[in-house]
Amino acid sequence: MTALRPDVAEFDSDSQPAVGVPASSQGEGSGLVQLHESIATLLASRGQWRQAYQHLRSAFDLVYADQDEEPQVPEQLRREVDRLRREHAEAREQSLRDSLTDSYNRRYLDERLVDMVAARGTAASSLAIALIDLDWFKQVNDTFGHVLGDRVLQQVVELLQEELPEGAFCARYGGEEFVLVLPDVEAATAVAVAEAARLRVERHSWSSLAAGLRVTVSVGLAYEPPAADTSTRPPVSPEQQLLRADGLLYTAKQSGRNAVAYRENGRVRLAGAASGRRGIAESRVVGY
Repeated sequence: MTALRPDVAEFDSDSQPAVGVPASSQGEGSGLVQLHESIATLLASRGQWRQAYQHLRSAFDLVYADQDEEPQVPEQLRREVDRLRREHAEAREQSLRDSLTDSYNRRYLDERLVDMVAARGTAASSLAIALIDLDWFKQVNDTFGHVLGDRVLQQVVELLQEELPEGAFCARYGGEEFVLVLPDVEAATAVAVAEAARLRVERHSWSSLAAGLRVTVSVGLAYEPPAADTSTRPPVSPEQQLLRADGLLYTAKQSGRNAVAYRENGRVRLAGAASGRRGIAESRVVGY
């Protein structure tokens, strides 16, 4: 098979081929050209883009095999390549979004956390994970209906995503649970961001959606300092950090809800106005 020419944009493993060589350019061997095109079309329909593209390139080479000079890639083919690349990028982005709230989904969360934890092993970067759960959300659905419940989830995501630090993002963890991922921030900043998000939800004008509606969230914030600060401890996996956030979320729930629970100097604390509460339930997860 003839090697790909440098004037043709080469596809990566996720890219899609433009299937079809202009029939007007075909001379001898047109039957073989058509065979390559047919195979390319079949492979493309199965999502086997790399193999399809190779067959298309073979057809293209056969068409121009008798020419002395390198052929210019037809402008139509270039435009088709660009269009397919854009469509593929858009499809990839949509596959990482939650269809209801348009926040990132669990797939994106898992992928990013693995990358971020790996980066912490070689760089002086921290990572905070805030696991957020809507308080008494079942009652919202039972009282106001699931359609309004969906609108509540959408609004909560908008509120959570406001004023996030650079590099931070929100993802739907499942049901009425969401995650704020805060890379490269200090512990105090992570607490402040989580508390500000909780407060925005509490203070939002929920009555504009339905009379008597009130929505609050509880938050468990797990913070991992830069790897250089924890050289005597093994690295914490994404699953471990999420478990710690879940344990602190339990603490926030058991301590009265509508609160951010976190650890400071080995002790569980509540942020903001909730810090004045007398009783703080201990986290279900140990190992800090």
